[in-house]
Amino acid sequence: MKIALGCDHGGYNLKKVIMEHLEKKGIDYKDFGCYDTSSCDYPDYGLSVAEAVASGEFDCGIIVCGTGIGISIAANKVPGIRAAHVTDTFSARATKQHNNANIIALGERVTGPGLAIDIVDAYLSASFEGGRHQNRIDKISEIEKKYCK
Repeated sequence: MKIALGCDHGGYNLKKVIMEHLEKKGIDYKDFGCYDTSSCDYPDYGLSVAEAVASGEFDCGIIVCGTGIGISIAANKVPGIRAAHVTDTFSARATKQHNNANIIALGERVTGPGLAIDIVDAYLSASFEGGRHQNRIDKISEIEKKYCK
């Protein structure tokens, strides 16, 4: 499994915690930035991760900003991306199982490090269930085709 990681300055410290956790688990990742707490713009990093995942080079992505909201909105503008802003383990697991989310977004200012690690583990250990959920994913893809030109 290859994971694309990205954050803005508001998510930098939580991204570092996630990176350390992935390293301990032996999970391959690439850090798309940012690389310190200097002010920067979350759309730049949401886009970089989303493009890397959409290209197929990475299996999934984890993005972090202050709330997780802005960076997820930016990532979701890339066709083929289903980025879910998650704040709990149930949602992290369910978004993979039911929505086949290929990116999760976290907020450093709203989610503590311990919970963030639990969320990452719940997401990474889940699998898309397919079946009735695939029809819904197909409908999302049709919306993208209609509006993302």
